[in-house]
Amino acid sequence: MSTTITLVQGDITRQRADALVNAANSSLLGGGGVDGAIHRRGGPAILAECRALRASRYGKGLPTGRAVATTAGDLDARWVIHTVGPVWSASEDRSELLASCHRESLRVADELGARTIAFPAISTGVYRWPMDDAARIAVETVRNTPTAVEEVRFVLFDERAHAAFAARLG
Repeated sequence: MSTTITLVQGDITRQRADALVNAANSSLLGGGGVDGAIHRRGGPAILAECRALRASRYGKGLPTGRAVATTAGDLDARWVIHTVGPVWSASEDRSELLASCHRESLRVADELGARTIAFPAISTGVYRWPMDDAARIAVETVRNTPTAVEEVRFVLFDERAHAAFAARLG
């Protein structure tokens, strides 16, 4: 069985999928961009589970490149998979950390039994990762990661992001 990769332009918090990926910060306690939107629309259940994770396994926060799941609260999904993308650097190659976000999210999705997963363009907002390069890393990583997930949907917020990912899907 192969994984289908699809693209949608829009708001990830409006997607219906087994799992939505949150471009989280390491605190897991909400923030701006996708992270803030998921916490706002998903409601207090997500924050409550994130606080429990901080109190147990992730006292120092979720490390960059790792992923962990919580309930999806009021979102139209079963789970939110939180992953911490790297901040882009002109002087240090952090692309393996960005690829790890996608691999780890798929690993968690497989553990949960998710068949559909929606990803945002991880690290391309306040973490300033160049969109074309983020699209390349995301698409290549998903294509090369064995998974039982049937559909990976990249949900891109604007036309520029959608065009960058579409160019990589070819």
